[in-house]
Amino acid sequence: MDTLQENGLQHSPALDIPGRERTAKEHGVHGTPLNTKGKHGTTKINSPVNNVTAESGNQQIVSLVNAPALPTTPLELPGVMDAEGRVDESRLRMHIFKNGGMSPSGRGQVWRFLFGMYPCSSTSLERPLLQEQLNVRYHSMKRKWQQLFPAAVRLRINGTDAELVAAVRYFDVRQDRVQLQTPIQSDEVKERLSFLELQAQVLFERVTFDLEELQEAIRIIDKDVPRTDRDLPYYSGEGLGNLLVLRDILITYAAFHPEVSYAQGMNDLCSRFLEVLDSEVDTYWSFSYYMEKFSKDFRADGLHRKIELEAALLKELDPQLHTHLITDSMESFTFCHRWLLLGFQREFEHCDALRLFEILSCDHLELISQQVDRARYQERIARRQSIEDKPVSEAQAVNTEFTFELFICATILLDNRDALLRCRNDVQLIQFTNSLQGTLDLNLTLKKAEEHFYNYCKRSAWDYMNGRCRTSKNKEGHFLFQLRSFFS
Repeated sequence: MDTLQENGLQHSPALDIPGRERTAKEHGVHGTPLNTKGKHGTTKINSPVNNVTAESGNQQIVSLVNAPALPTTPLELPGVMDAEGRVDESRLRMHIFKNGGMSPSGRGQVWRFLFGMYPCSSTSLERPLLQEQLNVRYHSMKRKWQQLFPAAVRLRINGTDAELVAAVRYFDVRQDRVQLQTPIQSDEVKERLSFLELQAQVLFERVTFDLEELQEAIRIIDKDVPRTDRDLPYYSGEGLGNLLVLRDILITYAAFHPEVSYAQGMNDLCSRFLEVLDSEVDTYWSFSYYMEKFSKDFRADGLHRKIELEAALLKELDPQLHTHLITDSMESFTFCHRWLLLGFQREFEHCDALRLFEILSCDHLELISQQVDRARYQERIARRQSIEDKPVSEAQAVNTEFTFELFICATILLDNRDALLRCRNDVQLIQFTNSLQGTLDLNLTLKKAEEHFYNYCKRSAWDYMNGRCRTSKNKEGHFLFQLRSFFS
């Protein structure tokens, strides 16, 4: 039985790892200890960790980023967490949306709940056990691919990149410091961790890798990671070593999610988690949970569907602009590709882009759309139970596939309507959209996007209401009345 379940802790979907038919040992590959050099001499370790080999050939250990927030730390949000540490998920999501995101000081702890690393139903006493299991399982997963690909453990960097070489040296010193500061564990903790390690070993013994596909994924990751967000303070100076942690997270994800593997753009998304959570383990699990919902956007069919929806929404909001954009071979709306894939990461200032990412991820308006759909369903049931009711044609339901990010995208297009109407080809569109990077006002965009969402819902329900309001005696039962109440 799972240790968490033995302790009464709800199973976390982040722990579900797909099985494979063969093991690493069946491939004849075994892990070997590595010798690493630091200021205290040569150290032998049994499990590989972040290593970098510069052109000089010296091996360096890159330590983990800072420890995660304590699992027992309460959320400083009124009415969101109860006395035992359980989180009211709907209130958390509503708080994020209605307050325009989180403050930087509370963001890391909130993201661990928002993205599913911690189940909202877990208590403060249960989360330390979950944290231990997540930590052991992640390192078992990372160790597995490192043993299979010992040459991939080390990222070869260009010796002319002086900043990155210096960051590697810094992390070597920090690793020595971390090893000296390792806390003394009680016998009970040692026994529990030994069981978790054995459990993880059994779990991942069934996992095998497509060696060629994983090698190709590592090759692309090694090209993308060194140029990821190097202008951010988190990756500046000695912090550049955090890129090596990002590399390990992405390779581990690609190894254990072969149906998704790695695609360009994932480095930018994962970097966002690492910067906020400042923890290798927590970043991996939060990113993995996020990708359960959005990995399809990195496939051609998923992205094509999202662009189709954006075009359909724009047609609802501004038929003239839609008609213009689908002429002259611009029907694909590919100029919105980066916006939707990365959650508008480049279009707003970095601090605002983080706020927007959590606002979009809280799914508040999408939840409202589901409530609207349920309200219409209940009203249809009530009509069927009335013998005097005559059959009426159904109005088109609110399209729940029109997510709030699509309204954000449409708002940006509508705000720049005149400039877009002057564009005559894809090249001009791309040049125009590139000119928007870092220039948009988030608060104003959010306000307009919410107005567009509300007006769209109202228009979608209007025909239906015209047919039903005259026969209904209960105003509060009207669908439009319920719709309006969701926005109050």
